[in-house]
Amino acid sequence: MARITLSNLAHSYVPNPKSEADFALKEMDHVWDDGGAYALLGASGCGKTTLLNIISGLVHPSQGRVLFGDDDMTNAPTAMRNIAQVFQFPVVYDTMTVRENLAFPLKNRVMDPAYIQSRVAQIAAMIGMEATLDRKARGLTADAKQKISLGRGMVRQDVNAILFDEPLTVIDPHMKWELRTQLKLLHREFGHTMIYVTHDQTEALTFADKVVVLHEGRVVQMGTPQELFETPEHTFVGYFIGSPGMNLLDATIDGARAQTAAGPVPLGATYAPQQGRTQIGIRPEYAVMTKGEGLPARVLRVEDVGRHRIIRADVAGTQISVIVPEGQPVGDDLTHVRFDPARVNVYANDWRVKGADR
Repeated sequence: MARITLSNLAHSYVPNPKSEADFALKEMDHVWDDGGAYALLGASGCGKTTLLNIISGLVHPSQGRVLFGDDDMTNAPTAMRNIAQVFQFPVVYDTMTVRENLAFPLKNRVMDPAYIQSRVAQIAAMIGMEATLDRKARGLTADAKQKISLGRGMVRQDVNAILFDEPLTVIDPHMKWELRTQLKLLHREFGHTMIYVTHDQTEALTFADKVVVLHEGRVVQMGTPQELFETPEHTFVGYFIGSPGMNLLDATIDGARAQTAAGPVPLGATYAPQQGRTQIGIRPEYAVMTKGEGLPARVLRVEDVGRHRIIRADVAGTQISVIVPEGQPVGDDLTHVRFDPARVNVYANDWRVKGADR
C-alpha cells in the first residue's frame, strides 16, 4: 500500500500545448493518503480515466511527478508500480475457468497453493461466483465476466493500490449495490488504497471516504460526501452532486444580504463586494415554499418521487427546485420561497466565497 502524491501534474494530448485549453488535465497538486478510499467523479470526458492511467503508468504526464510514498514513479513502467487495475469492460481469459482466472495473478507470483485456494474461495464468495468456479469464462455473460475481472483485481493483498475504471457499468443494478458494499468491506479489512472512477454520484458517495470531483480537466473539490453536499466549492459540484442539484440565482452581494432579481435574500455570513458574475446557491433541501415570506415564486409542477415531492418553481425567470416532505400539503396558496440563511453559499465566477461570521 502507498500514499500517492501528484505534484505539479498536468497532461496534454497536444504535442506542444500553448495554453491551458490544450491540457486535458489542468495542473494539480494532491495527496492521496495511504489506505484511503477515493472516488474520481465527473462527467464523461472530464479527465478521470486519463488521471487514473497516469497513476497506473499507462499514460506518461506532460509535466509533474507521481510519487508512491517517497519514491518517484513518474517514469516507472506499470509492472514496477505494483498496482491492480480493473477496467470498464471485462478483461478475462476465455479459455480459463473462473477459478483459473482468479488465481492467475497469484500463480504468476508463485504463491503457496493452499493460500491461492483459500484466497480464490474468499474472492469468489465476495463476487457471488462460488457455483461457477469450474466453468470456462467463454460462455459467461458480460456482467459475470466483469465480476471475474473485478475479483482478479482484488485477489492480491500486496498491491500499492487498486484502481477501478467504472467497473460496474455492465453489472445489473442489484448486484452493483452488493459489490459496492463488498468493496467497502474489503477496504476496511485489508486497507488497500482504492481509487474508483465513476460518473455516477451514487456510486461515488456510497463507496468513497473522499470524493475528487473533476470538471473540464480540473479538480474543483476533494472532500467527504458531506462536504460536497453542504459546501460545494464550485458551482459544478453543487449542480452535479444531489438530486436535484443545487439552485443557483444571480445576485449582487451586499454584506449580509444578496440582492436577486426577485428581491433580497438574507445570508448567514458577511461578504465583501465581489467581482465578476456572482451567484447564491441553495440546496432544494434547504428551501421552503411559503404563503408570503421570501421571494415570489410561481409553482410550475410537482413531481412525486415516493419519499418526497419536488416542486419546480419559477423565481424571476429562473427555475428552482424545492423538496417537500411526503404528506406535507402543496396548495395554490404557496406563492413564495424562503431559503435558510445558514445554508446559502455565495459564488464569484463559479468559485465559493468564504464569508465572515456575523
